[in-house]
Amino acid sequence: MSKSLKKSCSNQTSISKYFGGLSSSSPSNTQSGINQNPAHLSRGKKKLPSDNAFGLPTKRAKLSVQDQQVGGLDCDPASCQSTKETTLTSGRGAAGLCSSTLEKLKGFTCLAEPSDTASSAICDKGTIEASHKNSLQLTAEEHEDEEEEVKEKESSRLAATKQAVRLSQFAKSGGAAGAGRGRGRRSAEQSPPLDSSAPSGHSKSIYTPLEQQVIQLKQQHKDALLAVECGYKYRFFGEDAEVAAKELNIVCHLDHNFMTCSIPTHRLFVHVRRLVSHGHKVGVVKQTETSAIKASGANRNALFTRQLCALYTKSTLVGEDVNPVCRLGDVEEGGCGDVVLDPPDSFLLCISESWDKLKKQLTVGLVAVQPSTGDVLLDCFPDGQSRSELEARVLQINPVEILVPSDLSEETYRLLQSIANASAQADDQVRIEKRESAQFEFASAMNTATEFYCHTQEKGSRSLSSVASLESQVICCLGPLIQYLQEFNLERVLRSESSFRRLSCESEFMILSAATLRNLDILNNQTDGGVKGSLLWVLDHTRTPFGRRLMRKWVSQPLTDPQSISERQDAVQEILESHSLTLNSIKSLLSHLPDLERGICSIYHKKSSTQEFYLISSSLSRLGNELQALLPAIQSQISSALLRGLFSDTPDLLAPAHSHLKVLNEKAAKSGNKTELFSDLSGFPVLQERREQIQTVIDEIQDHRKDIRLTLMAPALDYTTVSGQEFLIEVKNSMTSAVPPDWVKISSTKAVSRYHSPFLAECYKKLLQLREQLLLDCQREWTNFLDQFGEHYHTIKRAISHLATMDCLFSLAEVAKQGDYCRPEVCVGKCQIMIRDGRHPAIDVLMGEHNQYVPNRTELQGDGKRAMIITGPNMGGKSSYIRQVALICVMAQMGSYVPASEARLGMLDSIYTR
Repeated sequence: MSKSLKKSCSNQTSISKYFGGLSSSSPSNTQSGINQNPAHLSRGKKKLPSDNAFGLPTKRAKLSVQDQQVGGLDCDPASCQSTKETTLTSGRGAAGLCSSTLEKLKGFTCLAEPSDTASSAICDKGTIEASHKNSLQLTAEEHEDEEEEVKEKESSRLAATKQAVRLSQFAKSGGAAGAGRGRGRRSAEQSPPLDSSAPSGHSKSIYTPLEQQVIQLKQQHKDALLAVECGYKYRFFGEDAEVAAKELNIVCHLDHNFMTCSIPTHRLFVHVRRLVSHGHKVGVVKQTETSAIKASGANRNALFTRQLCALYTKSTLVGEDVNPVCRLGDVEEGGCGDVVLDPPDSFLLCISESWDKLKKQLTVGLVAVQPSTGDVLLDCFPDGQSRSELEARVLQINPVEILVPSDLSEETYRLLQSIANASAQADDQVRIEKRESAQFEFASAMNTATEFYCHTQEKGSRSLSSVASLESQVICCLGPLIQYLQEFNLERVLRSESSFRRLSCESEFMILSAATLRNLDILNNQTDGGVKGSLLWVLDHTRTPFGRRLMRKWVSQPLTDPQSISERQDAVQEILESHSLTLNSIKSLLSHLPDLERGICSIYHKKSSTQEFYLISSSLSRLGNELQALLPAIQSQISSALLRGLFSDTPDLLAPAHSHLKVLNEKAAKSGNKTELFSDLSGFPVLQERREQIQTVIDEIQDHRKDIRLTLMAPALDYTTVSGQEFLIEVKNSMTSAVPPDWVKISSTKAVSRYHSPFLAECYKKLLQLREQLLLDCQREWTNFLDQFGEHYHTIKRAISHLATMDCLFSLAEVAKQGDYCRPEVCVGKCQIMIRDGRHPAIDVLMGEHNQYVPNRTELQGDGKRAMIITGPNMGGKSSYIRQVALICVMAQMGSYVPASEARLGMLDSIYTR
């Protein structure tokens, strides 16, 4: 045998002595001979005594219970036959094997199979009879010859089977986008041996208790990346770790049986948002036990119990873990630069469709919900082969996540895929999740809706009769949507009657088709899909996030009611022409506000942190007080009916925020300390009683100082605290002889030693338990407190809607002032478009102060000139002129001023483009 081959064989022997048999069904590493699948690694608990007298290497018994090759070795036929009844002995004789080892070795032998070439025989599973009386002593030369032959056969076999072995163990379903596409996976349940007749003593799992716990959690949530709380960090395991490491650009390494990576607890919201932005569903698994309470319980030696506490996707980013409290100034200064911020809208859209064979008509139903703000949109409409109606509504809603049945038609799915892939950025694509088609059947969806709404007892909640009156396709969407949101504990937004709104109502809004929205660049430009260059970009000068969301609705849904249009125009005109300081004061109030709409909805879901609650409630309280102080000036100086109604109603609607804010301790709320959160405990008897119990134990510990001082003869001795360990008795090392023998030494230095007396140790243990129980009680009281505040959710949300309307009106006035716009005259009953010196709103802004855009005149009348033919050279501005006329009509009917010197327009019900 060559030296290199001999070296390779010896390497295999030295490594394999630490591992069990290699499975022939899984690939092997040709260099080391290690089976890298952790589910097939088995380590023996006891060593077989080696024949040190003959210089044999110490090796572990290689036991395999699978119907495969033992140890992955090919045995020589002669050696297999000669060892059919051979027993393994040591230099000390048969007495070297204990009875338990002999019992484990029973049932294993090497059976030689006949072969025509007589080249090799496979050592199959069998039995090796071990006996103290008739054992065969092997000489050193025989051992060496056998091992050389075995190594040669094994080396040739390993060289012929070079394959890669995956270490990931978790199987993932195709629900989450971008997670493990096209990979073969082996679940944790496939890890034990396949042969059911194998001895059960050798099929025990080699997973650690934590890994077994993770496997159970993963089997329940196969489509989510699980972040598991382990002390001061969150860990990902298996394929979840590989995906998370790639998306987060962090290190992934092998730990025991699984690949793993970790993130610190205080950065959870950053990393969860990054994973969610790439289309993943992320689950947060937290420890549900505390150390002090667990130490006194019956399961103190068991693993910490963990359970899934939250799930997050693009549309469900609501909760304390993913909503960091960043003020607007922090974002502008870069303090939260690594945080993936929320999109303006985060709608979850559910689509259902049915085909009427008799009428040969396709009916589409949809329900869109924004859990972070509580808005619910619903619609039902007929559609054609091109799905143009559905496309218009999807573009208008702009969802971040879409739920569809698994049997969705190919045309509809192709449309949704094209919309989802329209964005060039990976973190801006729409997430599409397929659900079981049975959930979208009318009977199943109606049962879900009935069970959900019949138990509703909240004030202002939707009644079951109103739900039953909805179209069948809308109910087919509502049922799966309820089931989906229940997984995230966000279904409460679907109970509110006031949150439901019809998406398309021909009597209230102008119809803008998908082609119109796209060709006129109303919401996005056609170059890169961004907002810059669109009509929304021109008109959106809002100061608040909730005002920005309302402006998008105004732009995509122009009004058809003349009175509503006139009220908005009157409000914009008064803001433009008025020199009142009151309006400037109100405008300044809207600056640097947090997202009140999302914040109040987070409180409604009972998922708000103390910091977020204090920020939202203090902002609402401040707005209410300042608007209340401005009421006399508003009533005397402002004449617009819309503005006066908004300003006068808002202070009363914000009144509930004052009472809830007074209960909180500002310092504790800002720091997140729930144990000191409530300044007045008269309304919280449970917390008051727990505080008294804690104080009683502390008083006993303080009184115990007298006994300690007498024992140590140190009248001035007091407790000390080191590294969070309280009530330590610090004694100089020269005085340790006075320390009683039953005292427990906690820590020491070169100069001093620190102790706990038996009484002190017992009291301190009890104190820690009471403190952790107080923390749990405070969490329960905090949840109840949020629930009480949530009773005023609809009232406060109405006030925030008023603030958003104010913000949009101020924005329209600012645009009109900067662009030298005019107030259009919208005439009812007249078919006319009369525009003098009209300009394209977006091009006018993009060209800036160069004034290179030439104004145009347009005159169209129903009883006169009804059409115009536009001609000219390429790049001559024909398309810009046509778009300009349409955009001016849209701006006029949303209540805005228009870029022209004069405009008289008839009421339009829709705009179509090719």
